[in-house]
Amino acid sequence: MNSNHLLLEEPIRMASILEPSKSTFFPAMTKIVGTLGPKSRTVEIISGCLNAGMSVARFDFSWGDAEYHQETLDNLKAAVKSTKKLCAVMLDTVGPELQVVNRAEHPISLQADTSVVLTPDQDKEATSNLLPINFTGLSKAVKKGDIFIGQYLFTGSETTTVWLEVTEINGEDVVCLIKNSATLGGQLYTLHVSQIRIDLPTLTDKDKEVISTWGVRNNIDFLSLSYTRHAEDIRHARDFLSKLGDLRQTQIFAKFENAEGLTHFDEILQEADGIIISRGNLGIDVPPEKVFLFQKAAVYKCNMAGKPAVVTRVVDSMTDNLRPTRAEATDIANAVLDGSDAILLGAETLRGLYPVETISVVGRICAEAEKVFNQDLYYKKTLKHVGEPMSHLESIASSAVRAAIKVKASVLLCFTSTGRAARLISKYRPTMPVISVVIPRLKTNQLRWTFSGAFEARQSLIVRGLFPILADPRHPAESTNATNESVLKVALDHGKAIGVIKPHDRVVVCQKLGDASVVKILELED
Repeated sequence: MNSNHLLLEEPIRMASILEPSKSTFFPAMTKIVGTLGPKSRTVEIISGCLNAGMSVARFDFSWGDAEYHQETLDNLKAAVKSTKKLCAVMLDTVGPELQVVNRAEHPISLQADTSVVLTPDQDKEATSNLLPINFTGLSKAVKKGDIFIGQYLFTGSETTTVWLEVTEINGEDVVCLIKNSATLGGQLYTLHVSQIRIDLPTLTDKDKEVISTWGVRNNIDFLSLSYTRHAEDIRHARDFLSKLGDLRQTQIFAKFENAEGLTHFDEILQEADGIIISRGNLGIDVPPEKVFLFQKAAVYKCNMAGKPAVVTRVVDSMTDNLRPTRAEATDIANAVLDGSDAILLGAETLRGLYPVETISVVGRICAEAEKVFNQDLYYKKTLKHVGEPMSHLESIASSAVRAAIKVKASVLLCFTSTGRAARLISKYRPTMPVISVVIPRLKTNQLRWTFSGAFEARQSLIVRGLFPILADPRHPAESTNATNESVLKVALDHGKAIGVIKPHDRVVVCQKLGDASVVKILELED
C-alpha cells in the first residue's frame, strides 16, 4: 500500500492499528476551539474541556447578551486557574447575518407544500404563515429560487431546518413555497439565501459596540470576522481595533461563509492573521461537491503563507450522541492530513449534551491522523514554494525543524518575543511539540510601564504544534548569554515536568543571541 500523502510503512500490520495509543500531556498537535454556551459554561464543565484539549474558547454574540457571556468568561478564568491550562479568547461577530425573529419563542410548525411569507416587519408575530426577518432589503435582493432557514448552528436534522422556494415578491414581502415539513423552535433562526449579496456592513454597529465594551474589558486574543467578503473588511476591522488600546494586538481571523468571500480569497488571506472555513453556511452557498475542494485549496494556501487555518462543523452528530459517525471521524482525520491548524466546535460544545467527550474524541482522532501525516513530503513542498533567497528568519526556522527531525529530537524549544519565530517553525510542521518560550518585552505609554507577552503566548494556542510558556519578566528579550541559559533551564525543567523531555533525549533550541539567530542541539544527561 503506497500513498504519497500518508506515512504508512510496509508491512502494515492491521492488528497494530488497533493497539491503544499512549496517553501524552498534549492530546494532539492540532488545536481545538470550543464554543462556550448553555451546556458548557460552568467552571466544572469548562475545566473538563480544558483538560480534554480545548485551547481557545469562542464566544458567539449571535445569541446571548454581554452579561451572559461575561459570566461564562469569568468561569473560564476560574477554570484556567484551577487546571493551570492556558486558554485564548475568541470573539465571534454577528456580521450581516439574516435572522428570523421569533420573540414569543414558541415552536413554529411549517408544513410542506404550503406557503409562508417572509416580512421585514419585526413587530408582527411569527406564525406558520408569516416569518418576520431582520432585513428590509430581501425583496429587492432575492430572485426566484431557494432560501434556507435553520436553527443557529443547526445540526443538519431535517426536522429543524427548512428549504423554501421563492414564488412571488409582494412589495417588501417575499412569498415562498415550503419544500419540507419542519418545526422551528426557540428564539433565533438564521436565514441563508444562496448566491446573493446582502447589503449590510461586515462589521455592524452592534458588533462594534460589543468589541469596544466586552472585547476591551476582556482583552480578546482573536476576532472572528463573520461573513468576510473583501480584504477591505479586514482592513476596516483592524483600523477599528487599532483605536481600542491593547486590542491593536488582537488577531483577526477571516470567516468564509459564502461564495463572495471565496472569490476574493487571496486578497483576504493577505490581510488576515488566519482563516476560518465555516462549512455550515458554505455548504449552502456553494454546491456540496465543491466544498471539499475549497477546503483543501484554502488550507494549502494558508499553510504556504504560514497562517493558521481553522475548519468548522466536523462532528454535528455529537451534539446528541457520544460517538461521531464514521464519515465525521474520517472527515476530522482528512482535515488534519490537509494541514489544518485547528478544529472549531460549535453546536457540539455550545448546546451539545457531551462537550467534554466531544473535545476528547476529536483530539484522539487528530492525534492518530498526525502520526501518518507525511511531514517529509510537506516540508519539501513548503521549501519549494518559499523559494530562494529565503528570509533570515524563515531559513533559521526551516533549519531548526530539519535538524530536530534528523536527530529525532523529543521537543523543539523556541525563544520568541513576538511569536513570529515560533509560527514560522510551525509552518514547517515539525513532528514533535514546539515549546514556545515567550520572552516579555518592557513597554511604556509615557504614563506607565507594562510587559508584553501574554497576548503573544495565547495567540499561539491556535497554531498547530505550538505550546507556549511565559518566561520570567526579569529575563528581557535583549538578554545576555547568562540570562538566556537560565530561561533555557526553566524551559527544559517545564518539558521534564510535563513528561515531553526525558533523560538522554535530544532537544533542538532556536534562539537569538545578540544580532545572531542560533540553532542548538542539546543532548540531555540523566
